[in-house]
Amino acid sequence: MMKQTLPRRALLASALLAALAPASAQEADSNMSQVVVLGSRTQAKTALDTAVPVGLISTKDIQSAGTLELGKVLQDLDPSFNFTSTFVSDGTDIIRPATLRGLGPDQLLVLINGKRRHQQALVNVQQTIGRGSAGTDINAIPLSAIQSIEVLRDGAAAQYGSDAIAGVINIILKKGVGNGIVSASAGTTDEGDGDTYSASASRGFALGSDGGYLNLSVEARKRDETNRAGLDTARVNPPRVTQRLGDSNAKDYYLWMNSALPMGGGELYAFGGASKRKGDSGGFFRPKEDGRNVPAVYPEGFLPNIVTTVQDASLAVGYRHDLGKDWSMDASVNHGRSQLQFHERNSINVSYWYENGESPREADTGTLKFEQTTFNLDFKGPVNLMGGELFVAAGVEWRRDNYEIEAGDPVSYQYGRTNNPAIIIRDQNGGIAASGIQGFPGYTPSTAVDQGRHNTSFYVDLERKFGPDVSVGAAVRHERYSDFGNTTIGKLNARWDPSRSLGVRGSVSTGFRAPGVQQKFYSSVSTNLNSAGVLTETLTAREDSAVTRAFGIAPLKEETSKSASIGVILRPTTTFSLTADVYRTKIDDRIVFSSTISPESGACATPAACPIRAILDPLRVGQAQFFTNAIDTSTTGLDLVAQQTIRGQGSTLVLSGQLGFNKTEVKARNSQSPVLTGAQLFDDAQVTLIERGQPRKHHVVSADYTAGAWNVTGRANYFGEVQGQGFTAPFVQTWEAKWIVDLTGRYTFNKSLSLSAGINNLFDTYPTKWDPVRAAPFPQLGFTYCWETCPFGMNGRTAYVKADYTF
Repeated sequence: MMKQTLPRRALLASALLAALAPASAQEADSNMSQVVVLGSRTQAKTALDTAVPVGLISTKDIQSAGTLELGKVLQDLDPSFNFTSTFVSDGTDIIRPATLRGLGPDQLLVLINGKRRHQQALVNVQQTIGRGSAGTDINAIPLSAIQSIEVLRDGAAAQYGSDAIAGVINIILKKGVGNGIVSASAGTTDEGDGDTYSASASRGFALGSDGGYLNLSVEARKRDETNRAGLDTARVNPPRVTQRLGDSNAKDYYLWMNSALPMGGGELYAFGGASKRKGDSGGFFRPKEDGRNVPAVYPEGFLPNIVTTVQDASLAVGYRHDLGKDWSMDASVNHGRSQLQFHERNSINVSYWYENGESPREADTGTLKFEQTTFNLDFKGPVNLMGGELFVAAGVEWRRDNYEIEAGDPVSYQYGRTNNPAIIIRDQNGGIAASGIQGFPGYTPSTAVDQGRHNTSFYVDLERKFGPDVSVGAAVRHERYSDFGNTTIGKLNARWDPSRSLGVRGSVSTGFRAPGVQQKFYSSVSTNLNSAGVLTETLTAREDSAVTRAFGIAPLKEETSKSASIGVILRPTTTFSLTADVYRTKIDDRIVFSSTISPESGACATPAACPIRAILDPLRVGQAQFFTNAIDTSTTGLDLVAQQTIRGQGSTLVLSGQLGFNKTEVKARNSQSPVLTGAQLFDDAQVTLIERGQPRKHHVVSADYTAGAWNVTGRANYFGEVQGQGFTAPFVQTWEAKWIVDLTGRYTFNKSLSLSAGINNLFDTYPTKWDPVRAAPFPQLGFTYCWETCPFGMNGRTAYVKADYTF
């Protein structure tokens, strides 16, 4: 289907772009001429001169977006980027999944100043976009510290290493002396909730007298919750709102720096930062008659309250030096850590209470930690070869990743104080009392872990021009891992400019993604009643555990990919350009989080008649899930980007547009197990989440008008339809395509002071509501709009004001 529709879509989209005369950025001239360093290690190029598609987001683009989170800014400005809203999803409520080109969060590499950014500690194990992955916590980076952002929309693992299958985002921090700015903003929703307050300051200070600088950025933000839950007509009488569905309460604090100091004929540099973010969200409501409730404590039932604290820190230190004859070297070490602490309150351990009439109402439920240390040594420069100049870049990288799970308080996971399932403890209804704290049960000592691995990589990157019109590049990378072996990958790209107004570019590459240490070492155990009313353990098993060995699931290995793209660049005038790039990415042995594996129901005459039960029962495991290389996927897409600047007398109008199309298909479901089929291992609900959970169409069109002290920006994001069946299978819920329109106005009083005001979601657009019959019982529980996939959220219209003072 994609092969048949792609040319037609390209023609329609090109006609639309030509009619609208759109652009890919808010400052056409400046963004067209501004250089980018991503995608090539040769001399920097403008965004239109690269051999692969690279998008550029400027400071002005960020200011006009009207949102305070980096993830939302990227989604508003770049159609290849997705940043879905989440709720009732534990830690994913505060660390939301960020993806590129419809692939997974861990298939996107993030760089800071060209250096690898560490990943998050959280593993997404809930039914959300990115299920089973641990990507990069994009919101740990404050907007106040950012100068610009480069988005490489092409497979680049051969150049930058593991994770760069979908592409690379390079975040460039503010630098230099002066350029101080203080900002403050406030906003709210039409419903009167979600009040948001933010303040930030940034300034560069001189270090020494030879051009050194220290740029500091500090930022704080407070966001109240939004709640779009409907009446609960199924669990309470009279009906009332029992859920919290929307953005959680959040308090965020940031301190970042970027610095450089001339030294010894070269430059010593350091950058990094720290952040602390605290989220407060809700779980599932427990009605008063539910066995998970204690009426003596919560006579009307209760909603467990999950408090998450994310602490993130990083520091990179390096030295770069010119070696002569246009050669240079760069040596650096970069350390980063991500930590997520869980705390449950407004809750109870039912087994504790009915054991002796007492139970704490809150508990620490555990901590996840991820640390990464990376050493890089890079050289680059030209070599004369066969009468021409060959640009060479080569280097070595050593990296260590470590993952740690700390157990929660005993009350957070125990069944009674002895934690002995042989002792019968009854709940209010006479059934077996639930163990652990309600809401988010704690990690147990048996799941605690502190393990790591290291890897070494070597790369060579070559680029040469053949005459004034043709350039060709090649890259080869070899990586060796301490836990699963080694791999070698490569990339070829080329660019041909037959005239000043026409260019053709293309690339082919192989890539890989090593299994994350989070995927290798994560595990959790929760004790629940099975369908027969027996207290059993639901286990998320790590690789090479007794459960995975019993099922015949091999240890994780790397994902491998093949990517290809071809594109054209049109520049008929100095103020208009159009690019079109078609791409395809095939991924084999993609690592996923399996469906829940449950034993067969009913009587079993022989163990052979119930093979799953025959495996789980001796291990005293009721249900199991695990990470496995289970699927092969193919993603095909088209990116169209155009830009036009219209200058009048004393005014400038920039029309912009980017159209993104992509389609991901699961080509095969593979099972290593002699017991489980591919469809059992990865069921239809998970296939739907991979194929239809992210919009197949995402377009961004905007108009930016400047006249004197006034600037007005209007932007519209089109989100294509999405689908899910994780909670309603076999019924597939469809959330229809929607346009979201934002409007921002800015007035500059003088060189120092400016005031902005804006409305996001101008027409108060909401996602499609749940089907009241086929999606039951969720609409009856108060779920109104979306859940497992929610591309633009469900807050409705918001308004804000912002003041900026530069000094």
